[in-house]
Amino acid sequence: MTRTISVDEARRFYDKFGTKQDRQSFYEDAALESLIELGKFSEAGSVFELGCGTGRLAARLLSDHLPASAQYVGVDLSSTMVHLAKDRLAPFDRRQEVHLSDGEFEISRYGGPFDRVVSTYVLDLLSLTDIQKCLVGAHAAMVKGGLFCHAGLTTGTGAISRATSSLWTLIHRIKPILVGGCRPVLLADLIPDDQWRLVRREVVISVAIPSEVVVVEAR
Repeated sequence: MTRTISVDEARRFYDKFGTKQDRQSFYEDAALESLIELGKFSEAGSVFELGCGTGRLAARLLSDHLPASAQYVGVDLSSTMVHLAKDRLAPFDRRQEVHLSDGEFEISRYGGPFDRVVSTYVLDLLSLTDIQKCLVGAHAAMVKGGLFCHAGLTTGTGAISRATSSLWTLIHRIKPILVGGCRPVLLADLIPDDQWRLVRREVVISVAIPSEVVVVEAR
């Protein structure tokens, strides 16, 4: 069984990591571009983000992609990340709110039902059991036909990206905290089709690091 870091370990790591999170844009941005396109955010009235980090994606959505009337809610385990996100999203005032998460997946407690639930580079920290809990919580908090939009580390598709993901997996197996608790995951294989319909899956490779973009529709 794959060993994952605990909620407390994740909180301590990302409290210290802080603004360094944004330095990962060199491999994340290409996947986020795909996620934004596939997620059809111009049609969304309400968005929930699990693991909002510094608020970088939220700021892009609120500034350039969501309707002016759309509402955004983000949560994060790290108080440092919550503080950074609140500062970054302050210009959007009443259109957004950011909360500190306790690590549970009862998304409905934050409002809803939501048109979009977003998770980027978060599910690859979770155990398979917690990924399933997250999907159940997201489904319960969404409108029928709403989209769950995911981007995260995955296995490679060519020799170089496969080597990168294999090395990443090895480091995670030895000491997960060295890679922030993240490891390559095949989310598309974990989606229960009684609750979700797969809309699109893509593997986006940037500087030899493969990311999986998955968009599913709530049945």
